[in-house]
Amino acid sequence: MKKTPEAFLKSCDPKLAKAIGGEPFKAYRNSDIYMDLIESIMSQQLSVKAAATIFGRFLDLFPKRYPEPMLVLELPDAEFRGAGVSRQKAGYLKNVALFAVENNLSLDALKKLGDDEIIALLTQIKGVGRWTVEMLLMFPLGRPDVFPADDLGIQIAMKKLYGLRAKGSPLRKRMFAIAEKWRPHRTLACKYLWRWRRAAVS
Repeated sequence: MKKTPEAFLKSCDPKLAKAIGGEPFKAYRNSDIYMDLIESIMSQQLSVKAAATIFGRFLDLFPKRYPEPMLVLELPDAEFRGAGVSRQKAGYLKNVALFAVENNLSLDALKKLGDDEIIALLTQIKGVGRWTVEMLLMFPLGRPDVFPADDLGIQIAMKKLYGLRAKGSPLRKRMFAIAEKWRPHRTLACKYLWRWRRAAVS
């Protein structure tokens, strides 16, 4: 009988097994990748509350509160500033909008591409980094084997769970070595690590 992903992870890594448990994770469906990118840029370097306020003001600038790419490209700089969007972020938002105009960002189109192909495609956009694309892969796109080694929450959880003391490149190398045994379920393993870390500090 084939093991469930949870059973597989528990059997291959006894330390990770300590972090596995709780309610099943909900699947993400019908996501708008363009909007996910817009919202991700809006939230960069801001608290959750501040990001939500500015994002709300930004959406109020558009019909039906949806920033169609062409409307974003045509929006005057003063309108961005009035909503609380910095000049740098306004530039990044326009980069995403232009990319959306020139490329097919539909879920159906992206589903035809591999993980590395999607990372290579979307990180062409100035203002969109690898971590942002990895979050899209893990959640709206539901890719099962993504490992965001640069995510601070994953780093903290793995350092605590595995007693890691390295920093920088040596830490990432050790993390990748540990995560290798989780294939092909590294996304699920990371979700449990995030949950475990939140529970540990609550």
